[in-house]
Amino acid sequence: MSGLIGKKIGMTSLYDNDGKSVACTVLEAGPCFVSQIKTNDKDGYQAIQLSFDDKNEKKVINSESGHFKKANLNVKKKIVEFKNFETELALGDTVSVEHFSEGDFVDVSARSKGKGFQGVVKRHGFAGVGQATHGQHNRLRAPGSIGAASYPARVFKGIRMAGQMGNKKVKTLNLRVIKVVPEKNLLILKGCVPGPKNTYVIIEK
Repeated sequence: MSGLIGKKIGMTSLYDNDGKSVACTVLEAGPCFVSQIKTNDKDGYQAIQLSFDDKNEKKVINSESGHFKKANLNVKKKIVEFKNFETELALGDTVSVEHFSEGDFVDVSARSKGKGFQGVVKRHGFAGVGQATHGQHNRLRAPGSIGAASYPARVFKGIRMAGQMGNKKVKTLNLRVIKVVPEKNLLILKGCVPGPKNTYVIIEK
C-alpha cells in the first residue's frame, strides 16, 4: 500500500460546499525520498523504503551515513517501509504530497498522546459511584469489585483497571483529503489524527 511520511502541524477548520464548518488536521506530508528498494531476490520480499526529515549531522552514526550514501541522500530521521507501492520508483527518487489528490481516503497512524497513569473513570469511562451519601467519602471514582470471592478466587485477565494511558500506536481509518497544497507540502484531512503537534505520522492510501 502506497503512502507518505509526514508530520502533524495542528488543527484548523474549513467550510465545505454546504457552508458547514469542518474540523480538519493539517499535515506536512513529505517530501519523502527513496532510501532503499527491497526485492524478493535479495531481501525475500518487495517494499519501498521512504525517509523523511533531515537528521542533525552531530547525531549521525557511520552505519546510517553509509546507508544513505548509496542513494546520494542526506541522513534522515524517520524511515518507513511501504509494500505494494502503486508507482515504480528508483533509488533516490522523491515522493511529494502530489501523490494524493482531493477526495482520496487515507489511513493515518501515529503514536497517541501519553496521559500517564490514570484511573478507570478517565481510562475506561467508568461512571464511578453515583451517590456520596451514607458516610461514603473516598470511593467515588473507584472501580468496584474486580472479581468473585470463593470461586474462581482470582481476578481474570483483561479486567479493566487503572494503568498507563496513551502513548500507543493508533491508526485512524478513512480520513478524507479535503485539500492539497503542493507548494507548501501540506495535506489537509477531515477529522482528527492521533498524537501531539510535530509528531511523525504515516499516511497510507
